[in-house]
Amino acid sequence: MIQNNFRGYPYYCKMQEIACDLDRCFLCRHCLPEWKEVIALRKKTFLFKKGKPLFREGEKVNGIFFLYSGTVKVYIPWTEEKEVILRFARGGDIVGHRGLGGGDVYPVSASALEDTTACFINNDFLEATLKTNPSLTYTLMHFYATELQKAERRMRDLTHMEVRGRIAGALLEIAALFGLDKDRYIAVALTQQDIASYAGTTYETVFKCFVELKKKKILSTSGKSIRIDKPELLRNFSDQPIKFQ
Repeated sequence: MIQNNFRGYPYYCKMQEIACDLDRCFLCRHCLPEWKEVIALRKKTFLFKKGKPLFREGEKVNGIFFLYSGTVKVYIPWTEEKEVILRFARGGDIVGHRGLGGGDVYPVSASALEDTTACFINNDFLEATLKTNPSLTYTLMHFYATELQKAERRMRDLTHMEVRGRIAGALLEIAALFGLDKDRYIAVALTQQDIASYAGTTYETVFKCFVELKKKKILSTSGKSIRIDKPELLRNFSDQPIKFQ
């Protein structure tokens, strides 16, 4: 373990610096081959233990994180005990980009849902990298556009979809993002509170919905693991908008 000792990184906690193969993360996949040597000198790759923050809302923006492995939730704290989850990210994704361009502090928080490896580059090196690598800049532009579309779609769903449909849609999104394990459970263990925070509802409502879905054999659980047994029926729930009187 090493102490945080590079300029601009916001955390005082100990994190383990580990090696990166300069191949699998978003940053390296879209850079010029010769630029990877520069990345190897300038990036920092860290292991964030489960539950540890990558950054918190209101902290100074110093750079951007490219996830190498693991899973992360990006959220806004709502009360002392509740939060609104905006998105989930996995290996190959980007975290911290919401803090770039519009201000000097992060407008959201991000924490590791499991042990997560992330490469960090600071703002100055990110700017130099974007200027030197047009493919990365172009791909990043499409990433931002896709994120905007997803945010707009979620806003529509929160406004026009019944809560049961939002929960069903959240489960389908999470399954599509993380995939399934060998027993066909969603490959990341999420609490029902996490699902409630992502679907814009309460834990109690998710609990009742799970009871209903399990009774209809659409869903089954084992601890925190969730398996969608009848995805076509679950999709029917997510396609139902609010019926206005």
